[in-house]
Amino acid sequence: MIGRRVARGATGVAGLVVAAEIAGASGLLDPAVLPRMSTILLEAVRLPADPEFTADLVATLRVWAMGLLIAVLGAVPLGLVLGNLRRAETAARPLVEFLRPIPSIALIPLVTLLVPSTEAVKIIAVVYAASWPVLINTMYGLKDVDPVARETLRSFGFGRLAVLRRVSLPSAAPFVMTGVRLASSIAFVVTVSTELLAGGVSGIGVYMIRAGSGLRTDLIIACVLWTGALGLVANVLLVRLQRQAFRWHAVKAVGEP
Repeated sequence: MIGRRVARGATGVAGLVVAAEIAGASGLLDPAVLPRMSTILLEAVRLPADPEFTADLVATLRVWAMGLLIAVLGAVPLGLVLGNLRRAETAARPLVEFLRPIPSIALIPLVTLLVPSTEAVKIIAVVYAASWPVLINTMYGLKDVDPVARETLRSFGFGRLAVLRRVSLPSAAPFVMTGVRLASSIAFVVTVSTELLAGGVSGIGVYMIRAGSGLRTDLIIACVLWTGALGLVANVLLVRLQRQAFRWHAVKAVGEP
């Protein structure tokens, strides 16, 4: 089943590439505006040999990893607190629902004024955007805990922390992992978007800005292909990790398509 899905996806991508190449070769698309797909793919293959691009790629991955790690370390404990304490959740829910829809990109001008470091601005934007899926899925996972198992442990004299460690955490772990996977994709999108808006000295977005100043549309689209490929690889790795770690628990968590 998985092999068929991969084959169908590869067929769709190949069909799009062929259609774009035909449109470029036939003159339907102006090469000055949109280069031929063969030219773009050739530049994408050449990019890893460019030390400037690899340095920017490493910078993007560093911001992505740091922002995602901080988001997970902050959102999971907060989700555990709000998911276990009803009064705390009731008090925090209006604030969460107010802040969650605000795009992190919209906060970049404000953060830029308050924080002098461009690197810190990027990390703050990533942390803000990536925290919500982890927080919401952690809270949702705790609500899915079997109340019978929880009350059984309490009847045997186990305290709140013991019940959390023995029942609630194992039950909520698949939801938390799904939140991390969703946050990973969001973090990557926000990282590149912040680089494009906030600038700086390094990052894939900064490399695209430099390519745009030289009217190198082929390089810009090649970078877009690389960002898409990296996001896909990260998602596939996290999906495999989730399936290996939680074979016993198949669940579709909040925000998962």
